[in-house]
Amino acid sequence: MIKRFVWLVLGMLAVFNASAQDKKFKVHTIAFYNIENLFDTINDPTINDEEWLRDGRQKWTTKKYKKKLANLSRVLAEIGTGENPESPTIIGIAEIENRGVLEDLLKQPALVNKDYGIIHFDSPDKRGIDVGLFYNKKHFKPTSYINIPLIIRNGYIAEVEQNDATKESGDGKVTAEYTGRIFTRDQLLVTGLLDGEEVSFIVNHWPSRSGGEKKSSPNREAAAALNRKIIDSLYKINPNAKVITMGDLNDGPYNNSVKKVLGAKGKKDEVKQGGLFNPMEEMAHKGIGTIGYRDAWDLFDQMIMTEPLIRKDYTSFRFWKAGVYNKTYLTQSSGQYKGYPLRNSNGEPGFSDHFPVYVYLIQEVK
Repeated sequence: MIKRFVWLVLGMLAVFNASAQDKKFKVHTIAFYNIENLFDTINDPTINDEEWLRDGRQKWTTKKYKKKLANLSRVLAEIGTGENPESPTIIGIAEIENRGVLEDLLKQPALVNKDYGIIHFDSPDKRGIDVGLFYNKKHFKPTSYINIPLIIRNGYIAEVEQNDATKESGDGKVTAEYTGRIFTRDQLLVTGLLDGEEVSFIVNHWPSRSGGEKKSSPNREAAAALNRKIIDSLYKINPNAKVITMGDLNDGPYNNSVKKVLGAKGKKDEVKQGGLFNPMEEMAHKGIGTIGYRDAWDLFDQMIMTEPLIRKDYTSFRFWKAGVYNKTYLTQSSGQYKGYPLRNSNGEPGFSDHFPVYVYLIQEVK
């Protein structure tokens, strides 16, 4: 079995000098993928899944579902393998119907031997889609995980703690009783030991731009405020907390939700203690995107990290570099949408309307 190590040769990484030529580093790939409407073929009366049934608009069949699973499993196994031959250690996932589709994904030949565990909670999203997380059991040991509801009313976040507007149901879920709530995805917080070192991951799928970017912006700003609150709580517990918040933010690195509310910086030297670094900002500046719309690219899928992950010593895990996984087989090869992500079209399963994103974490091995 190929070991999770890379040898960084001279000139390969700008932050290293000539003395790095013979150094050996342990590497882990951390990935996120919005897999676009992974629904099974079973009618769930508690959610709006009618479109994804045999007689629904998508004419969704078992054959199509299995093809979609096979397509996605290939991508998940291969993200980031350009620099690290191993599949990702952590994969955040968005737009899944339920835990069952994640279990079906892991049964695919490309993933069945990867020894991934699943963390998932049902969200109150009106479309019935959730976020989830895969983790390599050999290298990551979860110590805690929780789904944190994003409660929005008229564009403003409500208190996360229970109040007069919420109650705890018999299964422990917090539900809202008041009218006017926008039902969207929870934010999934997972903390654990990555080869013995504590790291936290937050998986996000922020509210859409339905109704227009400007009108819907307060909803994503509310999501950013909740995300910042989670991160600050982790910082309060441990000023050296290593946190990666990832997801489809439905905003780019320059939008208010990311730049102002979350406070993510695009340059390492601008990140102060307690701050956040967004490596995707520079990529967006270069015109790299994860989703195309009306002949323009946006970089909605992002990986943002706390300051301890960008410090200059490599005695513990640090950020190396980020990427968008946009291989040729994931793109439309012809027609009006040539170059765009290859999604479902003409009744045939594709991959997704998003490209996956990833970062590498490395640690020097003595």
